[in-house]
Amino acid sequence: MTKKTYARPLTIGALAGAAMLAVGVAPAHAETEVAEPSEFTSAFTVMATPDQVINNDGVATPGESGATGTFTFRINSDEEIICYDIRLEGVSGDYQSPAKTATHIHEAAAGQPGPPRIAFPNPAPVGDGPRTSSGCLQGPFTTGVQANGVDTGEGFSLAEIEANPAGFTGDSHTTAFPAGVVRGQLSAIPVGGVDTGAGGSAGGQMDAVGLTAAAGVVGLSVATALLLNRRRPSATR
Repeated sequence: MTKKTYARPLTIGALAGAAMLAVGVAPAHAETEVAEPSEFTSAFTVMATPDQVINNDGVATPGESGATGTFTFRINSDEEIICYDIRLEGVSGDYQSPAKTATHIHEAAAGQPGPPRIAFPNPAPVGDGPRTSSGCLQGPFTTGVQANGVDTGEGFSLAEIEANPAGFTGDSHTTAFPAGVVRGQLSAIPVGGVDTGAGGSAGGQMDAVGLTAAAGVVGLSVATALLLNRRRPSATR
């Protein structure tokens, strides 16, 4: 199978990356968009809410009232592939981020700031209804954000998520809420009956899995159904 280089519409961060190329500074090799693998080593969910958002100084900076985000990630850490299904509801306005997209996994514990490690395509369409995105990406990963001259995705391995999912958060950023419109911590869920985060594997298609996931605040829980025969793709801050 011929891999296709991950290419999405330009964002503020992407424009900054283009400017870097113009002056001869090339970013690290970007991730590729790939087909869903036949098995996964782990899976995670994020129930993202506005009350969990903090700014770069670690100060509570609530996102958009009433907005919610559901992030589902399935990982094959042997092949450095992450498949994502993201749904945002109650989000208004356009996206904004210095990264190449505005939807990320950050390495950040609850209530703490941290750098983006993976940038995902922004859920679409921009408007009043639900926004969704899905697909699979294979590393090495880049975010378009530089820290000490190095992209914050450089050298990142998906095994780091498996080792400490609570140390990572999913979020998205908009023009009105640049610190984050919603945010939530990763929580492991079963993959085909195998406990996640322990190197188990299961088939690429999952039956609907009932789950209850902590959303980072006491007493908040949800029941969600995941990925029944999902389609395979054809082709901070």
